[in-house]
Order: sequence, then structure tokens, then C-alpha cells
Amino acid sequence: MEISICSFSFHRLLASGQQDIFQYIRDCSMLGCTRLDPWNAHLSTIEQGADVLHAGANPGESQHLSPTDDAYLEEVKRAAGEAGLPFGCIAVDGAHIYEATEEARLRNRERAYRWIAVAAKLGASQIRIDTGGPEQWTEEQFEITVEGYRDVIARAKEAGLEVVVENHWGPTLHPANVVRLMEELPELGLLLDSWNWAHGKQADGWLSCAKYAKVTHVKTFHFTADGQELTQNVPAFCRLLKDNGYDGVWGVESVPGQESEIEAARKTIELIKRSVG
Repeated sequence: MEISICSFSFHRLLASGQQDIFQYIRDCSMLGCTRLDPWNAHLSTIEQGADVLHAGANPGESQHLSPTDDAYLEEVKRAAGEAGLPFGCIAVDGAHIYEATEEARLRNRERAYRWIAVAAKLGASQIRIDTGGPEQWTEEQFEITVEGYRDVIARAKEAGLEVVVENHWGPTLHPANVVRLMEELPELGLLLDSWNWAHGKQADGWLSCAKYAKVTHVKTFHFTADGQELTQNVPAFCRLLKDNGYDGVWGVESVPGQESEIEAARKTIELIKRSVG
């Protein structure tokens, strides 16, 4: 069974200076992961912890997440190799496809190109690039988004990477928009998050989008004393994915309230393992 932890699960540790990308690698090894799925803040030059918290709460306003230099990335790759953990999906904020002006779209596109180069340098297999844009597309906005993805998909393919989109914010909060994008762009993969849906759309999201999943974020927030998740039915989500033939990595994205982020990730892994069987 393949297990990963999206490093957003440790964003408070990162913001407080208690974890960096090297500690993330060590923590993933300690928790029994089989691959690394860093959020790009863990690979960025961070001046203030508040920058991490702002990016986490505002993915559409996270263009300040800039990748570190190539020498640093070589150190990161070496540390991952020593831990025996390959890089899987790099979750990128700040390089989304749609912006209202062409100038802003081009700036984001350059960021996407740079993060594609970073992901390739680390030997990752996937990179998440968000759609951006309002919750409901106009036809023009949809066409701009599709053309933008075609461009980054071609660039990523040359680098040996699969581009995935996540139901994360903006139009992808609505299952019908995710399905439309998947059908229009067969080469675009889906990072299926169990939680990130518009109000009342979770069941529809699970049922209509499970068949497209190439990678997952299993969200957890609050646990009972015996390790069950109080917010959503994680075992049902896992069973649905299995019923739809999912054979990818089971990715953790735990977002605890006041609980230790390390312990929340551990409990999520245990819950997934019980659910998948």
C-alpha cells in the first residue's frame, strides 16, 4: 500500500520554524510513508511564518511562494534519496491558470514553468496546478483555462511529469466543472480531495469524480478516541475509490484544530489503512 502526506498537513510546524523540507522528509520516513508529496511552501524561501499561513488560507494569493535555488534542491533530492522516499506530487499554489488579465496569466505561467522544472529536478511524478478563476466559468474563461492547461501539460510532459488539478478552490469546488474539465482534457489528471467541495456538493463530488482520481487527499479534522474521523465518512470515501478501480497513492492531508500535526497525520494513516483493508 502506497502512503504519502501532503506537507500542507504540517503547515503550522513550517510556519513556526519547527519543520523544514528536511524535517518533513524525516517525519514522513518515521510515519511509514512510501513517497513524498510536498506543498510548494516547503520548497520555497520563507522569510516570515505569516507568509506560510497566508498562502495556506489564500491559495489564490500565494504567488510569493518562490522556489529555492538548484543547489538547495540538490540537497533536498539527496536527503530524499537517503531516506528511500521518491517524490510524488508537488502541490503548487501561486501558479494557477486563470487570471482576469493576460499579463497576470503570463506571470503565473512563468511560475508554473519554474515549478515544473523544480518537480522534474526532484524526480517527481506529478505536479498540481490549480485552475484559478471564479466558482462558475463563462465560456471564455473556460476556454482560456483549457488552453492554459494544454500549454502546461505539454511542458510537463517534456519533463516526464503528469499535471493534475485538484478540487481545491474556485470552479473546481463544483463537481460538474471538474467533470467538464476532465472530459475536455484527457491528459489532465485529478487529485481528488475528499473535502473540498461547495456546500452540499460532497456526495456528488465523490460519486461523479472518483473514476477520474489519479492521486488523493484524504482530509481529516477531528478524531474520536477510537480513531474515527468526525467530519466525514473516510471509510466510505476509500471504499468508493477502490470500487472505481483506484490503485494510486493514498495521500493524507490532515488539518487538525489544536492537536499535534504529527499525531493527526499518524491517525489519518491508521484510519486509511483500516478503511482500505
